[in-house]
Amino acid sequence: MEDLPIASLGRYLEGHIAGFRGLRVAQKFSDGQSNPTYRLRAESGDYVLRRKPGGDLLKSAHAVDREFRVLRALADTDVPVARALHLCSDETVIGAMFYVMEFVQGRVFWDPALPEIEPGPRAAIYDAMNATLAAIHSVDLAAVGLMDYGRPGGYFARQFATWSRQYRATETSTLPEMERIMAWLEANMVADDGRVSLVHGDYRLDNVMFDPVAPKVAAVMDWELSTLGHPLADLAYQCMLWRMPPGPVLSGLAGVARGRSGLPVEEEYVALYCDRMGISGIADWHFYLVFGLFRLAAIVQGVKFRALAGNASSDHGLQVGALAAPLARKACEILDAES
Repeated sequence: MEDLPIASLGRYLEGHIAGFRGLRVAQKFSDGQSNPTYRLRAESGDYVLRRKPGGDLLKSAHAVDREFRVLRALADTDVPVARALHLCSDETVIGAMFYVMEFVQGRVFWDPALPEIEPGPRAAIYDAMNATLAAIHSVDLAAVGLMDYGRPGGYFARQFATWSRQYRATETSTLPEMERIMAWLEANMVADDGRVSLVHGDYRLDNVMFDPVAPKVAAVMDWELSTLGHPLADLAYQCMLWRMPPGPVLSGLAGVARGRSGLPVEEEYVALYCDRMGISGIADWHFYLVFGLFRLAAIVQGVKFRALAGNASSDHGLQVGALAAPLARKACEILDAES
């Protein structure tokens, strides 16, 4: 179900969110591939509602309750997030679990080349995103009550097992490149170094909202895949954009002329992060990149599976799903370069 029952939802929210009144419109955002998201326009102002999608869902997927929890936990930290207002686990209200948060006014950049921004401020945009990633990884887990938000240790091995299962559950054809990188990751799993932090799980440019004018982060969005894990997973996941070509969905910076563009290169971005986190460098960087590409390929394969079943949140589901093979091929290119 995509349309929301305005009258009954409005009455419910008036009884559960202080000051909420007069819900008039629920407008679904057209972008995003996972949890359907709506802008609620009410007499008391604008809000955002995120709900689980309809249809048969994979176990543990689309965990809007986890999103709500982490937003609440980060409210008074250096990580900018929208204020979480209410979680509803009663599926009879709109047909699925959902939560409501404040509406944050800002800019979302879908093209990492930032063509709508002058070259000068582009570096500042990426610097702000880098600083926010370091802030996420520096959150005091005990202080914000997230020590039990995931299992510490063995992150990459556990994530590999999880996403391998998810991929097999949504596999629609055999991709030889995917088979190769899955076999390589299993045989070359990095040893656990004991580092544990909050990880976003889907940290990329279009999941970060920027201030309407200034090059600073207004809110980090889409925390569905967040957990306790290894911070380098987030860093490598974001750095994949330098390895991916431009395109209509999940666009990257591969082949984009730098010159006077103002855009940082991958090495500069990684060095800046390391400086902020107080680390001297990253061993086995190619492993983290291959892992990130594998994981994203598994994610987009799930999007394709839901799109074929008619359950994708966006009309671009099949376009996104078609990226599974190119992502796996890009991971194979990294392996070939290292061999």
